[in-house]
Parts: sequence; structure tokens; C-alpha cells
Amino acid sequence: MSQTLVEMPMEPAGVPRGRAMVERATWASRAFATYDIDSVRRIAHAAAIAGENHAREFAELAVQETGYGVVEHKVLKNVACSVGIWNTYESHDYVTPTIVEGDKIVEVPRAAGVIFALTPSTNPVATVYCKIMLALLTRNAIIISPHPFAKGVCARAAYVMRDAAVAAGAPDGVIQVVEQPSIPLINALMTDERVDVIVATGGSPMVRSAYRSGNPAIGVGPGNVPVLVEKSADLPAAAQSIVASKSFDNSILCTSESVLIVESAIASGFTVALAKAGAFLLSPEQVDVVRDLIFPMGHFDTAWVGKSALEIAAACDIKVPKGTLILVAPIDLVVPEEPLAQEKLCPLLAMVTVSSAARGIEAARAVLRNSGRGHSAAIHSQDARVTMDYASALPVLRVVVNVGNSLGSAGIQTALAPTMTIGTGFFGKSSVGENLQPKHLINRTLIAYNSNKSILMPDFTDLNPWSAPQGSVPAYPIASNLEGAPFIPQPSAPIEFAGTDDLREEIRRLVIEELRQIIKG
Repeated sequence: MSQTLVEMPMEPAGVPRGRAMVERATWASRAFATYDIDSVRRIAHAAAIAGENHAREFAELAVQETGYGVVEHKVLKNVACSVGIWNTYESHDYVTPTIVEGDKIVEVPRAAGVIFALTPSTNPVATVYCKIMLALLTRNAIIISPHPFAKGVCARAAYVMRDAAVAAGAPDGVIQVVEQPSIPLINALMTDERVDVIVATGGSPMVRSAYRSGNPAIGVGPGNVPVLVEKSADLPAAAQSIVASKSFDNSILCTSESVLIVESAIASGFTVALAKAGAFLLSPEQVDVVRDLIFPMGHFDTAWVGKSALEIAAACDIKVPKGTLILVAPIDLVVPEEPLAQEKLCPLLAMVTVSSAARGIEAARAVLRNSGRGHSAAIHSQDARVTMDYASALPVLRVVVNVGNSLGSAGIQTALAPTMTIGTGFFGKSSVGENLQPKHLINRTLIAYNSNKSILMPDFTDLNPWSAPQGSVPAYPIASNLEGAPFIPQPSAPIEFAGTDDLREEIRRLVIEELRQIIKG
């Protein structure tokens, strides 16, 4: 009797290593989830200091690797997302049980487990720092999957924090990074049932893919920030703020202003103030040339992401003063047919003039109909009534006043939570409407007693299920994301790729299209 041998299909390159990374993260998350608050704070603080110490080095490497942005501005973001996040949350406790006496409830914080974090090329190191810090503060293990265009600097940034965290007592494997991102590997990690939550920062297709993965996901939508300057505003201060914000890191933050809306009564004086602050007002003919360069065929050319105003002007053969920081393009109407009313990740700001604040609010709503719902908006005004009308009329979840939106909505120049991941809520079809912060990465087990006052709840004071680790935590036997490490098969079902073709194709389109545009540039 002859036997037919059935050849099992081989998994795509990198996928076995990815599965081992998840197994290692699962082990680390279980160990880390038992740590007490003092141990967690020691580990998070060590990682924050390590991140700050390398802030400039990684800012320089990020600009070299991606070609995006300004080194000095990236240094600021890297510091804000390492020690800045530590300073914000060092007194917060996402570990110790809380007793709610009047309700007879005890809240026990629980780590989510394994986080799979997708990070962008525009704010690579700051986003890696931010997500790692939030994971450490909440006792989660995290696997970073960087954008392919920034994979080198992101891996180095993650390893610096990993080494500091492990040296401070974190389980080996609590921070890992995908060194060679690929479509099959991202798909395998995103759909692995051992991943407890996906945190996706990137373009809309990537975020939609995360939501369709079958795992819980926190994703964010694109920005397209309108900024209204109404007649009560301090014009020189508003101009300075807007120019500084729009030029910050060459406008690669999704929070940077996109369309400037100015009341006609102050338009003349305000354009003078803009010029003094470093803006160059384009003529109608120059607007057409810049539009064709930045939006060929009506679509934003990613070759201009993070390029300076001087570079854009030179490419258009437009002579501008040496100190020009942003280009301002006057447009007639905010309509879908106007490409300049879309998000522009470069220091190019559209400007429209309106007859009143009420008309300005309608123009801002039109901007957000193009894109950016749920994200953010800015206003420069001394009038509380106008500010309230503006905030309540727009489908956004953060409105910053008399401050640049780039760092204002990111929580660096306001009291909003500091972050590189801006939740857009139900307006933007996101599961989170706030700036991403530690509370979004924990569960809380509630111990609830009978509300009848005659039935007493025992004393839970000083009862804590978590404790400091005894001795050093053993290193995971296989460092699965290090080059050359052997792969040990785990007793889990093989990954099924059937039914995930659409997901894979969406990821493929996102990465390949962006890289193609960048290479064309």
C-alpha cells in the first residue's frame, strides 16, 4: 500500500520568530503583572531616564533615516515622551487596589497583558518612547512594530529602554521590537490571539486593519486642524503661536494647523503679523504652483512630508526671505475640491478669510468634513462666548485656545495628557476619545459587596495582591527577537491566513504606497 506524503505549507519568513516574540511577551507580562507599585515606578523611571539620555542621538538618527523634520524639535518630543511622561504620572498608581468605602467596592487594577504597538515614521522615537512608558506604568509587555521607513532608529530606541527596564528589575521580554517588519509578520502579530490589545498610530488604513484584526484595538484617525483667529485675538501673539506651531518639526505632527480661518476685519493686520513671525504669503499664481507640487492629481505627495518651507519654495522656484518658516496659501473656499483644505504634513498652511466668527465656525466645520473629525481644532480669541460656540459646534474632542495646536493638543503646552497618540472618539470612529494615557491600558476587577447598609464589608486596608519580586527575575531562555536566535516551536495552533487576505492587502497597500511615494521624491 502506497502512502501519500502531504507537505505542510511553510509559514512566511519571519512569522515563526514573531510567534516566539508573542510567547516571550506573554511570559513576561504574567510575571510583570504581579509587581507592586514601588517596583513598577523604579522600572518606569529607569526607562524614562535612559530615553532622555539618548534623546538627541535618536533625534539625529531619525532625521537621517527618514529625512523628516527638525533635530531640535525631535529632541523636545523625545524628552517630553520619556521623562515628561514620567513626571506626569510618577505619582499616579495603576497597580494598588483602591477602596471605595461608600459604595462598598474594591477596585483591583489589572494589566491588559501583551500590547502590540504600531508606530509611524513621522514621529518614530517619540511614539516608541510614549507607548513603552505607558506600558511600563501599567505592567504590560509591549511589542513595537515600527514603520519600515524608521525601523532602525525605532529598534535602537526600544532597546535602550528595554535594557534600562530589565536592569531595574523588569522581566526579560517585557519590551520587544520587530527589527524587520514585513506584511506576513505584521499580520501574524496583529491577529495572534495571545495579543491582548493593539495600539495603532498611523494612517487610516492601518488603523482600520487593527480594528478588523479580531483583537481589541485602540486606533486614531488623521488630523486636519482648523484654526480660527477672530477679531478679539491678540494678533502678534496669535501669529507667532501659529507660525511656531506649523513649523514645529516641519509640521509632521498630526496636530499641526492645516487651515487658517481669519475674520476679514483683522485680515490685513494679521497677515502683516504673520510675515513678521516668519510666514510667507503666496500670490495666487504661486498658490497654483505649490498646489500642483504638493498635491499632484489632487493627492498629497508624501515626498514632501517633513520638508522645510525653504525646500518647498525652492522646488517651486519661488524666492522667499531666508528666515521663512511656513508658506501661507490663500484659498477662496473650503470645499472638497480644494486639495489645500486637506491635511498637509509639511509647513504649508491654507488660509481663508470670513466675514464673521459665525462664518468662521462654518468654515472650520467644512474643513473637518474633508477629514479630521474627532481630532482637534484651535482658536485664538479673548471672547469666551465665541470660544464656546466654536468648541461646541465642531466635531472634535480637543480645542486649544491661544496656543499652538501642535504641542497644545499633544499635551506638551497644555494640561492635556502628553501623548503621541490622539484618540478621535466616536466622531473619528476610534475606540478612545482622549489622548492615550495609562488608564486606557488597564482593566479593573471590581469586588462589589451587597449595597444593603446592614451587611458590612470587611476591612481591605493594606491588602494588596501584588508584591516586590523576590530576587532577580530569570531571563527568558530564548531572546526571540535577536538575530540568530533559534526558534522553539510553541504548542499553539498554526496561524490561519485564510480569511485575512483583505487585512493583509490593506496593510500592504499602506506600506508599499507610502514607500513608493517617498522613493519617487
